[in-house]
Amino acid sequence: MAHRPPDPADPAAGAVPGTALADHLRAQATEFLRALRLHRECGAGAEPVDAVRALRRSARRISGSLHTFRPLLDPAWSESVRPELSWLSGTLALEQAYAARLERLLLALHRLSGTPVLPAQAPGPAPSGATEPGKLAVGAAKAGALLERQLTLARTRAHSTALRALGGSRFHALADTVALLASEVPLAPGAAGADLRPLAAAAEERLSAAVAALPLVTAGHPYNAEALVHGLSPDPAPHPQDAPWHQVRLLLRLHRYAREVLHADLMDVRLTAAGQALDRHRDAAEAATAAAEAARTPRIAPATAYALGVLHADQRHEVEAARFAFQQSWQKQTVGTP
Repeated sequence: MAHRPPDPADPAAGAVPGTALADHLRAQATEFLRALRLHRECGAGAEPVDAVRALRRSARRISGSLHTFRPLLDPAWSESVRPELSWLSGTLALEQAYAARLERLLLALHRLSGTPVLPAQAPGPAPSGATEPGKLAVGAAKAGALLERQLTLARTRAHSTALRALGGSRFHALADTVALLASEVPLAPGAAGADLRPLAAAAEERLSAAVAALPLVTAGHPYNAEALVHGLSPDPAPHPQDAPWHQVRLLLRLHRYAREVLHADLMDVRLTAAGQALDRHRDAAEAATAAAEAARTPRIAPATAYALGVLHADQRHEVEAARFAFQQSWQKQTVGTP
C-alpha cells in the first residue's frame, strides 16, 4: 500500500507556514523560465514539445496555487496574473489535444471495423485475418479521412495560434512577471507565518462536495442510453452529463497541487489513479463530440455517417468506463488505510 501523506487538516501533522507557498511558487517560476529557455533553443536541437509541455505544467501549478492560496497573496497581483496563466496553458494545450483526439478516433475506428483506417505515419498495423468488409468497414475509411481533415486543420490552426501567442506582447509581459516571481513572491501582510493547511483543506472539501454530487451509481452501469441519444441529436452543445465530471477533474487537480505545496516529497497514488480516470473521461467525451460533429457534415455518404455514429457510441461507452474507473479509485481513496 502506498504511503498516505498526512492529512492537511490534522493538527498533529504540524503547521505549514506561508513561506512554503513562497518556496513552491519560486520553484515553479524557475521551472517556467527553464522551459522557456529550452523552447527558445529549439533551433539548437532541443525538443519543442517537451518545452511546451513543461511551460504548461508550470503555468498550471502556479495558477492553481494562486487560486487555492489567494488570501495569502497580494490580491491585485494574484487576480491579474492568474487569468494570464490560464490563457497560456489553454492556448498551448490545444495543438496536442487535437493530435491526441485524432489518434484516439482513428485507433477506435481501426479496432471497430477491423480495417486499417490509420494514416501512413500513425502506428498500428492492420490486424491479421481482418473481417470481410461490412457496412461499418465500408464507411470507416471515409470516416477516418473526414476526421483527419477536420482535426488536422484544427491542429494546424492551434499550432499557429500557439506560435503567435509565444511571440506576442501578452506572453512576454507574462514571462516578465514570472521572472520577477522567481525572485520575489508578493505575499500578503502576515502571510509568511500563516498556516497553509486550512486553505488546502478547503480545496479538498470543495472536491469532496463536487464528487458527492456526481451520479456515481449511474457510473456503475456500462450502458448509458441517454448519453448516446443526446450525443447524436442535432444540438451541437456539449453533453450536459459531462460538465460536472469536468468540474471534478479541475477540482481534483487543484487539490493535488495544494498537496504538492504542503508535501512536496510525498505522492498519493490513489489520487493519481483518480486523476487519470478523469483524464480518460475528458478525452473520450471530447472524442465523442468530434465524431458527432463530423457526422453532421453536410452531404456525407450514409455509410460514413453510420461509421461515425458507431464511433460516437464507442467513445460514449469509454466515457462510462472512465466514470466507473473513477468511482473505484475514489472509493479506495475515501476508505483506504495508510
